[in-house]
Amino acid sequence: MKQKILIVDDEISILQSLNGILEDEGYEVIQACCGDEALERTKKEPPDLVLLDIWMPGTDGLSVLDEVKKLSPLLPVIIISGHGTIETAVKATRMGAFDFIEKPLSIERVLVSIQNAIEFSRLEEENRLLRKKSDRTMIGESPAVRALWEQIRRAAPTNATVLITGENGTGKEVAAKMIHVLSRRNTRPIVEVNCAAIPEELIESELFGHEKGSFTGAHERRKGKFDLANGGTLFLDEIGDMSNRTQAKILRIIQEQVFERVGGSRPVEVDVRIVAATNKDLQKEIEAGRFRQDLYYRLNVIPIFVPPLRDRMEDLELLVDHFSAEIASESALGKKRIDPRIYRILQAYSWPGNIRELRNFIERLIIMTPGNRIGPDDLPADFRNIIREENGDRTWLQCETLEEARSCFERDFLLRRLEENGWNISVTAAKVGLERTHLHRKMKVLGIKKDN
Repeated sequence: MKQKILIVDDEISILQSLNGILEDEGYEVIQACCGDEALERTKKEPPDLVLLDIWMPGTDGLSVLDEVKKLSPLLPVIIISGHGTIETAVKATRMGAFDFIEKPLSIERVLVSIQNAIEFSRLEEENRLLRKKSDRTMIGESPAVRALWEQIRRAAPTNATVLITGENGTGKEVAAKMIHVLSRRNTRPIVEVNCAAIPEELIESELFGHEKGSFTGAHERRKGKFDLANGGTLFLDEIGDMSNRTQAKILRIIQEQVFERVGGSRPVEVDVRIVAATNKDLQKEIEAGRFRQDLYYRLNVIPIFVPPLRDRMEDLELLVDHFSAEIASESALGKKRIDPRIYRILQAYSWPGNIRELRNFIERLIIMTPGNRIGPDDLPADFRNIIREENGDRTWLQCETLEEARSCFERDFLLRRLEENGWNISVTAAKVGLERTHLHRKMKVLGIKKDN
């Protein structure tokens, strides 16, 4: 979907020129030649960004900026003016303008500012939604989760760097976002970088930005993640996969809060809090020469460990209920009732993929199970086989009462002994301590046949 940009200027030549350039860049453009028309357009066709002149007949640009921010506080506005002063620029910025560009316009500067403003607006919206639902992103009441919450609450209000460790799928990203939401930086963005997903040759450009012409394909100046996170939090996920060269630059930024863009020589100052995460043992990575010890000490000011699901099985029922409601709502299938026996079976599995694996499994059950109830018989055959491999044929897990569990155990026990003895009733009876006729009666009651 194209981003929609509203251009507001009383000079027809400016409108036409910007219109053509922005359409060539793939944007949808709407125009207004005065302040009142701009406000009407904003109400009827809400844009993704506004390019706004200051000096216009009737309602001037600053008045329009004030009204636009009342209508849509997160809508980015870039001021363009041929009569700019430092005082005007400062005032516009204080009123919420994203940038101030003087005429005659540098098209390159305009395009870069638009790109940065839209990206910043996206991050602001993500953070707004994150703050809105922050009270329900960490699910669990187990001692392990309560201890984790306490660590997050203590760490969040500070500016100290945080190193989050834990297995894949445990919720390290959720913990990082909670730290940001509970911090004093929560009105600014949290910007995420997956260090493992970005090619080595692009990671520095992604983090620090680049100057025009700094490498092949660098057609314009671009801000990096550190710029976008200024005043907020930068979440470096999978930091154990970062190269030693980039690690050295990260270390410098943490120490000095200064960096240089790729191909640039001018120092750029930022105020960024670093939260990092990894599923690797960084001590072993240090011993192997793959991770800098000095960076580890800088990051590990506040260490936070996110426990695996197998260490917080008390939370499994809460997690299943939460995911089932969430997925049912997203898929428009309606909420399905979970048979209580399901929980006992799920608790018998080790969940190596942790919370992520559990959610995916519940989504599979909800989508693929017909009807409004999910019972033990709806569990996929491959999952049942894994349970048996990990725990043996523990069918008693599905039982509601002690009597049912006893019957399940007896049936499994006798089946195994009969198979071991080649279904010789007399030999089996002698080995398990029953009379032959008693064993026959047990087999009949429990429904044991040779074809079982």
